[in-house]
Amino acid sequence: MIEHEFTSRIREILQKHFRDSAEDVFQQSPLLQYLNIKTRSATRGAKARSSFANIYAVYVLVEDYVKREFHKSGKYLRYEGARFSDLFKRQRELPFGRKLQNHALNHRMNEEFKKFFSQVSYVPILRDVDKNRYWINENLLKVRVGKTTHNLAEAIIEITDEYMVVKRQAFDRFIKTCERLKSLPRSDKEEAEKFILGLLAPNVDARIFEIVSYAILKSFYHDQKVYFGFDLDSIKPEQLKLYKTGRTNANDGGIDFVMRPLGRFFQVTETLDVKKYFLDIDKIERFPITFVIKSDASVETLKARLKEGAEKQYAVAAIVAKYMKCVEEIINIPILRERFAQAVAQGYLQNILDEIVRQSKVEFNYEEDESDEPESSEDE
Repeated sequence: MIEHEFTSRIREILQKHFRDSAEDVFQQSPLLQYLNIKTRSATRGAKARSSFANIYAVYVLVEDYVKREFHKSGKYLRYEGARFSDLFKRQRELPFGRKLQNHALNHRMNEEFKKFFSQVSYVPILRDVDKNRYWINENLLKVRVGKTTHNLAEAIIEITDEYMVVKRQAFDRFIKTCERLKSLPRSDKEEAEKFILGLLAPNVDARIFEIVSYAILKSFYHDQKVYFGFDLDSIKPEQLKLYKTGRTNANDGGIDFVMRPLGRFFQVTETLDVKKYFLDIDKIERFPITFVIKSDASVETLKARLKEGAEKQYAVAAIVAKYMKCVEEIINIPILRERFAQAVAQGYLQNILDEIVRQSKVEFNYEEDESDEPESSEDE
């Protein structure tokens, strides 16, 4: 079993609930061990990978279970199930949850659980697709130690609540650090530069990486000009402007940023799964995309891996060539670092910090901004 700093807090909570049986309960519960795996970023700061989507999918179902006192009545077998709309709304009320999508509830949590615990015959989330009703699998909430069957529901709620508190504290420190660095004298910006460069790393939380990438690229492009006009007499200069199209990690057709006036699309990703890349390309009918990849590998290596994966999947040179042509540009971590250095040299360090703070506060529900609240959807 994985051990990390938050594991000791999980053990304390289990000890409070189950006394002498706490360690046996922990060892025998796949669901608790899954939560232990998913909470390992708790004490690593805001930039560490977080796992709110899958954790919250479990949390809202267990919370519904406890609120209706099924852990006491034992009548869950006859429950009609929680409504998707209620669960989805509740997820978004939780810290850092305002922009979560439906995928964890619908399949991702179960799929990941099966990867970690392939020998377990149960999946945590049960679903009636026709009625849009959901249940937590009660088999995973009950652990038998000796002659006693223990229900984990209240302990799971407390563990998750504690994780929220710790992550919120870490994010508060992140924001305060950004604010402090913004106030440094212009002659003492080396600390701020090191801080931002530290956010450009393969192990950084995907949402932080996307926000930092956007802040850097927005400053990098904004004073570059192109010339447009419907005829020679009306040609005029237009400055490039990068827009963030909405929430991070969203199913938005492969568009994370869009550039005006060129209409250029950017997708931020941390995977080299060819199916994911070409799915994004297919969603927008094979319109070229610039991929911002959270990797230190060279552009040539990344392109070679993509092409190799495409050849394995399609095995037809003409199809492979058509898809590869849609990869307009690859921007890796070293290129982001270069563009950051250029933006800093032009005096845009303060702008980049301001943008990181602004986008982070919105993304992580640090301050309310209902104006961009998207419509919920039950579709994949």
